[in-house]
Amino acid sequence: MKQGLHLKMGQQLSMTPQLQQAIKLLQLSTLDLQQEIQNALDSNPLLEQEEHNGTQEVSAEQDSSQIDTSEAMTQKEFSEDLPAENNWEESYNQGPNSSTTSSNASYEGDDNGYQGESSTSLQDHLIWQMQLTPFSENDLLIATAIIDSIDESGYLTTSCEAIQESLETEIDDLELDEVQVVLKRIQHFDPIGVAARSTQECLQIQLQHLPEQTLWRHEALTILSKHMDLLGNRDYRTLARKTKLKEAELAEVLQLIQTLEPRPGNQIENSQAQYIVPDVYVKKISGQWVVSLHPDSDPKLSINQQYASLCKGNISKSDSQFIKGHLQEAKWFIKSLESRNETLLKVSNCIVHQQQAFFEYGEEAMKPMVLNDVALEVDMHESTISRVTTQKFMHTARGIFELKYFFSSHLATENGGECSSTAIKALIKKMISAEVTSKPLSDNKIALLLEQQGIKVARRTISKYRELLGIPSSSQRKMLSKLERKSKKC
Repeated sequence: MKQGLHLKMGQQLSMTPQLQQAIKLLQLSTLDLQQEIQNALDSNPLLEQEEHNGTQEVSAEQDSSQIDTSEAMTQKEFSEDLPAENNWEESYNQGPNSSTTSSNASYEGDDNGYQGESSTSLQDHLIWQMQLTPFSENDLLIATAIIDSIDESGYLTTSCEAIQESLETEIDDLELDEVQVVLKRIQHFDPIGVAARSTQECLQIQLQHLPEQTLWRHEALTILSKHMDLLGNRDYRTLARKTKLKEAELAEVLQLIQTLEPRPGNQIENSQAQYIVPDVYVKKISGQWVVSLHPDSDPKLSINQQYASLCKGNISKSDSQFIKGHLQEAKWFIKSLESRNETLLKVSNCIVHQQQAFFEYGEEAMKPMVLNDVALEVDMHESTISRVTTQKFMHTARGIFELKYFFSSHLATENGGECSSTAIKALIKKMISAEVTSKPLSDNKIALLLEQQGIKVARRTISKYRELLGIPSSSQRKMLSKLERKSKKC
């Protein structure tokens, strides 16, 4: 092949630092954005924040290409102070790692149970109990390895064989039985059933921990050990035949099993309240739906003119370059933040404009809408719409929804129109909630009822939507209804 020089014309999109920063800010939620803004303020002396005094609002009736970014009323935040006469120790939640307690004597004679609410992780909670347990040095190493392999739900993610192999260099002649003995001990830590290797084992441990005189304990253990597949499939008819239990008796056993916790780690991990901060608010003002940004999404950032003016003074070259570099970064950050807020407001306004029926009448009136519908209206790429609607939440009179909630697929109606999958799910849920429990509606019957309303949906589609809603089949609902009636009579 002969080598040579050739000229070629072409275009290429370059990911400049400004574009990368704009994309990054676009994907952040309000909480993450607050942290990003704070980091920028801490690292850039030329960036400063002014006192915020309003929210950015736009009416959903306006054209999405012409957005008025006017100031609106400041949203008030209310807080309640603790009573002045309260002692701080009474307000302090004593967790496992608390260095100060009101009374050390309160732990004497008590089990290593969970004391009050905790702000620590599941691993911290288990390590605290491990330190209060009379383990040998080798058992402490094994217990630590086991606790490190427990996930947030409380399940052991590593096999005992793998734990044994990982500790061979630290413990001589370590036997598999030693690992299994320590595992059994940890499985009876609080919460009971932690470090289980399957849901079946987790529920069995919790049942075994109950007093032997607990009603239906033995039958529940039998079902979990021999008929877990039937229980998982909700095949109660076959389950009653296999266990030779009457319907009323089976209902009591199932009620006992339902009191168990299949994810024991959630009792610790979910003890901390997790908050969703809405990115946009929607409210009706003078008959029009108005969209406004959350105040924390629209902070008033500006350039510190005192530092910026130093560039014109008699300073060294390095200082001048330092100031100019941070000045450019501050301008990019402010521009990227403005672009993010403008895009978020524009997309939110478009969603509210297209889904006004939902805000007026509820999810049954939801219209079909896909990313491309919004992308065409706001003149943006679908990937941009996807980024701006991920982990962004809208506060409405009907609740808080992720922006992605308003997107749904199209299904044809009899008159040539279209209906959204969200609306169909709402109709299915409404029909089943209003059905006669002794004669539940089958998927075919629901399809016929929807067809009478002009919505043509296949039976398999009804079945898929019903399963997504977590609703059992008609035969399972009928069996559950019988079991409940039998249980009430008894």
